[in-house]
Amino acid sequence: MTTALLTDHYELTMVQAAMNAGTANRRSLFDLFTRRLPSGRRYGVAAGLGRAIDAIENFRFGDEELSYLHERGIIQDNLAEWLANYHFSGDIWGYPEGEVYFPGSPVLSVEGTFAECCILETVLLSIYNHDSAIAAAASRMTAMAGDRDCVEMGSRRTQEWSAVAAARAAYVAGFASSSNLEAGRTYGIPTIGTAAHSFTLLFDTEEDAFRAQIDTLGEGTALLVDTYDVESAIRLGVELTDGRLGSIRLDSGDLAIMARQARDLLDDLGATQTKIIVTSDLDEWQIAMLQGAPVDGYGVGTSLVTGSGHPTCGFVYKLVARCDSDNPDGELKPVGKKSKGKNTLGGRKFAMRRRGEDGRAETEVIGLGTPPVNDGNDRDLLVPVFKKGELVYHATLEDARQRHRDSLAELPLAARRISNGDPSLETLILDEEGAETTNPYQAAPVVKNI
Repeated sequence: MTTALLTDHYELTMVQAAMNAGTANRRSLFDLFTRRLPSGRRYGVAAGLGRAIDAIENFRFGDEELSYLHERGIIQDNLAEWLANYHFSGDIWGYPEGEVYFPGSPVLSVEGTFAECCILETVLLSIYNHDSAIAAAASRMTAMAGDRDCVEMGSRRTQEWSAVAAARAAYVAGFASSSNLEAGRTYGIPTIGTAAHSFTLLFDTEEDAFRAQIDTLGEGTALLVDTYDVESAIRLGVELTDGRLGSIRLDSGDLAIMARQARDLLDDLGATQTKIIVTSDLDEWQIAMLQGAPVDGYGVGTSLVTGSGHPTCGFVYKLVARCDSDNPDGELKPVGKKSKGKNTLGGRKFAMRRRGEDGRAETEVIGLGTPPVNDGNDRDLLVPVFKKGELVYHATLEDARQRHRDSLAELPLAARRISNGDPSLETLILDEEGAETTNPYQAAPVVKNI
């Protein structure tokens, strides 16, 4: 399926005007970044690169797309001819998927002709703003869950294809599985599912419902025990499985108290290995409050797929350098916005994470020009994705999960707190001479609670 029309009208308006003016083929460099993190957040999580790669490789204009655009006067003949042969031929590099980022981090850089880079703006931003928002929320949730599993269960709380992307982003940030079958088929994410209250209500008795579920799914299934009376349901589940019931699910009430009562009852009945899974509109704060409860796993839906209050990351895609001519070997000159509050740091950038002797990250270093000599404590953050239009990034989803674990473990311990605070790393901006310069992306002051 082509991704060519997953874009804003004005992308083609700009390319058409630039083509008519003779500037569409000027070598250009765009950066995808955010000027600030969502209020109170201490780090962001770069997610969506794998989906962005697929979108770029499927960004093609066939006869149907060209006819639609031409008939409505959106494009002229010269642009239609160019679009018919569109294939990104430039270079892309950025933060590998799963890496944490901070204000000003060049999460993705795209270099090529103005036309071929400009036209990718909307689809890249839509993927990164969505997936990174979900991944950031998921990261906070898994940090609070510790070694207990989190299951993504938000498909019914968002648009159907957003649900698939959300499951993928959550998996990058440490969720163990998803309820979404398309996410399982497309990305190989483990899927999980048992039964809802409607299944219990379908039968004449709760015992009939439990027997049917156990007969079909086995004793290792998870029984939803709060349709009627929780204690009676737990006793029934243990009896029907001779104490070998896999797990129970609690979906209402004061989950901390109910989990404690359920654990005591299960242990008294000899079902010491039966696990307790809790659901019911959980978020990172509720998961944190349940850390002392005898809970074995969390099912998270609405809060996760809406970014837990921050459904977008504020990523922008800005031209930061261009040539004065069509010469592909011409000098790229820095350019940038000067508007108050929305200014842009122009020029090609490098990015490193400076670490202390204890291995903890101390500073996000963003610089222009040639990177300084690495003294062994700096970790380079940028990796190539496309070179001359050819894909060179082949990291897997499991690689992204490991990248996230490693980068999060490197941050100061305060980064894992969910209370409001400033970004956990300061962003240091270096000019072409290697000297510290003004940071245009300095975060607005936030009361730090560490």
